Amino acid sequence: MDKSEIVFLDGPHSRLKELKFTLETMVEFIRGFRALHFIGPCITIFGSARFKEGHPYYELTREAAAAFAKLGFTIMTGGGPGLMEAANRGAKEVGGRSVACNIQLPVEQKPNPYLDKWVDVKHFFLRKILLVKYSFAFVVMPGGFGTMDEYFEALTLIQTRKIKNFPIIIFGKEYHKELLAHIDQMKTNATIGEHDDHLFLVTDDIEEAKALIIEKSINQYNLKPKQKVRPMKWLFERE
Repeated sequence: MDKSEIVFLDGPHSRLKELKFTLETMVEFIRGFRALHFIGPCITIFGSARFKEGHPYYELTREAAAAFAKLGFTIMTGGGPGLMEAANRGAKEVGGRSVACNIQLPVEQKPNPYLDKWVDVKHFFLRKILLVKYSFAFVVMPGGFGTMDEYFEALTLIQTRKIKNFPIIIFGKEYHKELLAHIDQMKTNATIGEHDDHLFLVTDDIEEAKALIIEKSINQYNLKPKQKVRPMKWLFERE
């Protein structure tokens, strides 16, 4: 959290300061929309920055991202190291498109080296909107607070029908077993709907995940190659 957020979250301030924050946020939204306008249908992959190359979760993420990129999707991540890097790397290695929405942190998170395009943002709420906006499926790899935040954000949007019923795929049955037990507890106590646990797939099988994406993303939303939209030079747009 930077100083501007700390001041803003302290409570009501002058109308001028709050207008300035609103305008700065709007400019950041427009910059993000312009940067990502031509990236095409995405699959967004969430996961920890802390699992490095050689770790089984890193290699699983890399392999899964490659498989999804071969279906024609752009792979989108938070742009950092670890499993985000693995996802972007997997896409890049098979000739797929690799993009990111990178968060600016006090301890700087540098974009990983496997990106075709990325946008830097200051606020997590804006980042989450961009990670959701362009995606036809969400893949949850093992991670921490940030990964869980992003997972439940996407799940809540689908549950409340704020976005369409896109596939959510959780990899790592063993890693997520306590999380899944807690979701069962929510269902038992009726704090979620009786069928809300059908909104996501839990698997360690990339082929099973691919089959769901083909059925629920590609076929359901009739995704197919189409004539590429070209940037307009007079709007200073770039692919």
